[in-house]
Amino acid sequence: MKIAIPTNGETVEDHFGQCDTYTIFTIGNEKQIEKIEILPSPQGCGCKSDIAGTLNKIGVGIMLAGNMGQGALNTLNHYGIDVYRGNSGNIKDLVANFLNGKISDSGKSCASHEHSEGHQCGHNHEA
Repeated sequence: MKIAIPTNGETVEDHFGQCDTYTIFTIGNEKQIEKIEILPSPQGCGCKSDIAGTLNKIGVGIMLAGNMGQGALNTLNHYGIDVYRGNSGNIKDLVANFLNGKISDSGKSCASHEHSEGHQCGHNHEA
């Protein structure tokens, strides 16, 4: 199993489309972390980038994220990636909590978001 987390350093990024990197955890059969990889984030809105396809190609099936718009959620789901929104804090603690069954999806998508360049995504992000 591979788990991806949108990150800035060792912390979950609050918004999927604004992360610096994706940290990819490979989990073994005994629910232990076997490998940690760092994947640079593509530029631009998360739902318009090719990140979902890239994550799918490397075998990611789960994303533990902060917030994201409905477009990003739909794209990730289209690629077979299950998303758990509403997460924050240290990424290793988050993975441990997920593996222990303590994480569930918040069910909430952000209504709108602005990017640092002033770009406003023009799609509907309602839950």
